[in-house]
Amino acid sequence: MRPIPPLPPRLGRNGERVPEPLRIPDAVKRRLTVMLMAKHAGKDGSPDAEDGNHAVYHHELRTTLEEIGLNVVTAQSYDALDERPDVDFVIPLLNRGGFVHSEMLAPLQLTRHGVPFLGAPPIIRGLTDNKHLTKLVARARGVPTAEWKFYRRNDGAIDPPDFVAERLIVKPNASSASWGIKVFDNWNEAVGQVRWLHQRGHDAIVEEWLPLIDIGVPVIGGTLGRPWILPPMIYAPEDPFAMRSYEEKRGLVPTEALDPLTRVEDLQLVARLETIIEPLLEEFWPFDYGRFEFRFDPASGALSFMEVNLSCNLWSKKTISRSAQTLGLSHRDVVETIVAHSLGRQRLMPAARVCPVY
Repeated sequence: MRPIPPLPPRLGRNGERVPEPLRIPDAVKRRLTVMLMAKHAGKDGSPDAEDGNHAVYHHELRTTLEEIGLNVVTAQSYDALDERPDVDFVIPLLNRGGFVHSEMLAPLQLTRHGVPFLGAPPIIRGLTDNKHLTKLVARARGVPTAEWKFYRRNDGAIDPPDFVAERLIVKPNASSASWGIKVFDNWNEAVGQVRWLHQRGHDAIVEEWLPLIDIGVPVIGGTLGRPWILPPMIYAPEDPFAMRSYEEKRGLVPTEALDPLTRVEDLQLVARLETIIEPLLEEFWPFDYGRFEFRFDPASGALSFMEVNLSCNLWSKKTISRSAQTLGLSHRDVVETIVAHSLGRQRLMPAARVCPVY
């Protein structure tokens, strides 16, 4: 019998090759039990008074996994990992467990039990969730990075940063969704926020403020263990000096139905972004899925690396899924591809052998 010829590559609207989504074989679906660890995974998808749209996200992810055909059980707390769970694979989304560095606990427990899980190894999670260390890695690899200074708790005097900036942004050194972030016009005001974060158990960093034109570069697991760089997405609010709060990101206050995300159509800018993140991928891969964040100045063309978010939000309304949608890939395609990549690299299913090039 002659081999079936491969399908011609699908092309996106800019002529780019579109990666074929990975599929989990039916035999693997029947064999595996998957645990989704998320605070609201077992609930009905209604917004939560404390966590807002994260409850919607957790419910959507569970139902998407079920639509794919996976046997899904849920867990809402770290207690489920006190002993080795009777499952084959875990998706740990307890990233905000109520204490500093909680994002590392589930991966560490699963590593101790020898249970495969979605996402990066604990040591890489710890590195990338530490904004200061991530910036040091980026700068060491020649990646343009905004100026910053690190302020460790209980480390004595809080001296002004040794760089000059018109505005300063203060943030926890390890946090997410803009919790604890504020912008100030002078150091005397900024130092108060550093102390506020220290009092709550967080180290802090102070960065130079750059106009708020954010670009997120989504990366997901592909075949042969290689990453797929999806189209970068630009966040372009009407006011470039405004900043999204934690409450806005979680849907706890009235805001736009969707983040103002649009695909970056400048192919030269896309090529620059892909080139810039290559050395970072060499340091952090494999991580299954993540998002690299930059600030972009359209006037000068300058790009400045800010941070990387591994195991970031996979909700259909967020960056990774909306980027994939510009290539004609559905949210289900994205979730199945990410899970299939992780299962393949951890030998829970045959790894795909063809790596389409985006």
